[in-house]
Amino acid sequence: MTTVYDGISDRLRGWLEEQPVFFVGTAPLSGDGLVNLSPKGTRGTFRVVDAHTVAYLDLTGSGVETIAHLRENGRICVMFCAFDGRPTIVRLHGTGSVLARDEPGFAEALAAFGEPGTSRRHGARSVITVAVERVADSCGYAVPRMDLVEERNVLDLAHAKKSPQVMADYHREKNARSLDGLPGL
Repeated sequence: MTTVYDGISDRLRGWLEEQPVFFVGTAPLSGDGLVNLSPKGTRGTFRVVDAHTVAYLDLTGSGVETIAHLRENGRICVMFCAFDGRPTIVRLHGTGSVLARDEPGFAEALAAFGEPGTSRRHGARSVITVAVERVADSCGYAVPRMDLVEERNVLDLAHAKKSPQVMADYHREKNARSLDGLPGL
């Protein structure tokens, strides 16, 4: 049974910020465009700003679909699943915005993440902020129970090997357009 909440409570905030993985869904306006679903992880890279606002660090990766879709239409859904404890799924529907690393205010937005923002500054390409319009949970009865063995450090290690110029070149060459040709970075 789904429960729709007025906003993100303190209890829910604690639960969301403790989850080791979440998923971000976006889509272009075009009916034949590709829907995107991206896993996001690493504790400390997601934060609840207030009862109707969340933000996460968008780390440099191979695709730029979320950024492109948000810049085109803003629609986003962030989903969390409980892999241990009470079987729960929480979805945050809203309108997302992108603050890219070369835009004014990026340093302040990154600093709000504390140590995870500081340690991942080199690999962060943007901060995604979501104005949450709907907060709902549902049962996670079909979600398997799983144990977190450890977080992967592969992305952090890959970013550390690249100079600032190499990262900038990567963003320009690989993150300029979405799979559907929408503008990215």
